[in-house]
Amino acid sequence: GANKEDPMQVKAFFDEPTWTLTYVAYDEETGDAIVLDPVLDFDPLAWSTSTKSLDALESWIKEKKLNVRYVLDTHAHADHISGIVEVKRRFNAPMGISEDIVKVQSTFKDVFNFDDRYKTDGSQFDVLLKDGHELQAGSLKLKAIHTPGHTPACMSYQIDDSVFTGDALFMPDFGTGRCDFPAGSAADLFNSVKKKLYALDDKTRVFVGHDYMPGGRELAWETTIGESKEKNIHIRSNTTEEEFVNYRTERDATLNPPRLIFQGVQVNAFGGELPPEESNGRRYMKIPLNLFG
Repeated sequence: GANKEDPMQVKAFFDEPTWTLTYVAYDEETGDAIVLDPVLDFDPLAWSTSTKSLDALESWIKEKKLNVRYVLDTHAHADHISGIVEVKRRFNAPMGISEDIVKVQSTFKDVFNFDDRYKTDGSQFDVLLKDGHELQAGSLKLKAIHTPGHTPACMSYQIDDSVFTGDALFMPDFGTGRCDFPAGSAADLFNSVKKKLYALDDKTRVFVGHDYMPGGRELAWETTIGESKEKNIHIRSNTTEEEFVNYRTERDATLNPPRLIFQGVQVNAFGGELPPEESNGRRYMKIPLNLFG
C-alpha cells in the first residue's frame, strides 16, 4: 500500500535449460518496471530460436499492466542468447549494459573475425552504464555497480533494498561465477564482491543470475548480503584474496566451456541482434575451432 516504504516488487522467471533467472523489478502502484536478463530460447541441437520464455514474460507484464522503462543485461552472457532486443521491440524500452561492453566486443570481434558491421563502440545499446550511474525508471531508481571478474563488463544493479548480482554472486551454497573467460579475473571478482557488494547493508536482498540447485535442493534465487558474508562457500567476510584466487583458478581449470558460449556471445555482446540474413534469406552463426586447445 501507499504507506510501504519500499514500493519495489520482484518477479522471477526461471529458464530451466540454461539455469538462468530473468527478473522484473516493478512498482505495483505506478506500474513502472525494469526487465533484467531476458532469455531468447535456443535449441542447441536444432540450432533454432524460439520465444516461449519471452512470450511468458510479455503476457505476465501485460497482465500486470506494467510500463517497462528499461531492459538491461548484467553482462554479455555466455550460456544463453539474450532476449534484450526482443523486449526492447515489444515494449519500446531502451536497452542498456555496462560501458565496458566495448572490451568484450573487441575481444570477440577478433575471435569471430567479424567485419566492420560489428561495431565495437557499444552503439548497439541505448544506454551504456558507468560505475555508480543512476537511472530513473519512472518511480524506480537504479544504481549501477561495476562488479567485474566473471567478465570485464559485469554490472550489478541496485534498486531500493535489493541488488541483482548477475554472475558475480550466486546463492551461498553455490558461491561465485567462474573467472576463466577472456579478460575475466578472479582477483577482480574478489574485489567486486568484497569491496563493493559486501559494503552494502547486510539486509540488502540479493537476487542471483543463475541457480544450479546444488545437491538437488529446491530452486532458490534470493539471499541477503549478510547471509552471503557469513555463508557463501567461495567468499565470506573473512576470506582472503589469495584463498579465493587459488580456489577459483583451480576450480575453473576443471570446468568445460559453457554450452552456448559461441552462440551466445556473438549475439549478446553486439546488442542481442541475431546475425544478419545472407542472400538466401538464412542467418548463420560462426563457431571457431580449437579455440580452447
